[in-house]
Amino acid sequence: MPILEHNGASIYYEEFGQGFPILTFAPAGLASVIAVWDQPMAPIKPRADFDGYRVIVMDQRNATGGRSHAPITARDGWHSYASDHIALLDHLKIDSCHLFGQCIGGPFIFSLLKAQPQRIAAAIIAQSIGRVGPLKTEKAPRFIAWANALKGHPEATEAVLDQLYQNLYGPGFVYSVDRDFVKSVKTPCFVLAGNDEAHPRPISDEIAKLLPNNAYITEWKEGAALAHAKLRVKDFLKTHTPTK
Repeated sequence: MPILEHNGASIYYEEFGQGFPILTFAPAGLASVIAVWDQPMAPIKPRADFDGYRVIVMDQRNATGGRSHAPITARDGWHSYASDHIALLDHLKIDSCHLFGQCIGGPFIFSLLKAQPQRIAAAIIAQSIGRVGPLKTEKAPRFIAWANALKGHPEATEAVLDQLYQNLYGPGFVYSVDRDFVKSVKTPCFVLAGNDEAHPRPISDEIAKLLPNNAYITEWKEGAALAHAKLRVKDFLKTHTPTK
């Protein structure tokens, strides 16, 4: 079973295909695991739609129903996930790759673009999560469900989880970076719009407006729009895949 061990974390991942690597981040928030790619909530499915590439999928740390585990502390945040992603690329000896992420994959992608931009050839950001307006007093239902499902984590006290929630969702916008950073991104990006409360359309609109080097599609989840989006994504990846 492919497991990466680093800094107390145990990260499960899988690889499919051959070619230029694409590191992928599944949707479903803190329940981001490989199996989600096979569900209807993921219209673009990396293992099926990225033929000709080396596709890397993974269970995020402590994701509900996943096989990746790590200690939980009040210092954790987006940087904790980024450290897993960087360690996985190091483990696989990948110097350059594409990124594809849906939902929580948006903040994951921006974290990596901030931490190691030289390593990312291009990124596809599908319906990123984000927040319009102030943080609500009550925690989001998905976070509560995730916290309630934690097992074997006696260190995850109420105080620790309160701080973790603030670390992840307190900043607003796309959570892991601010607007000034998004303006500075030089990596080619392809943005696919969100259209619901968890993935607000205004967040996708603003990301696309701020990014200096991006393509943007607002309709992409089903039927002819999905078929067209897949062709656009395929062309985008081909255009930005380095040649030897």
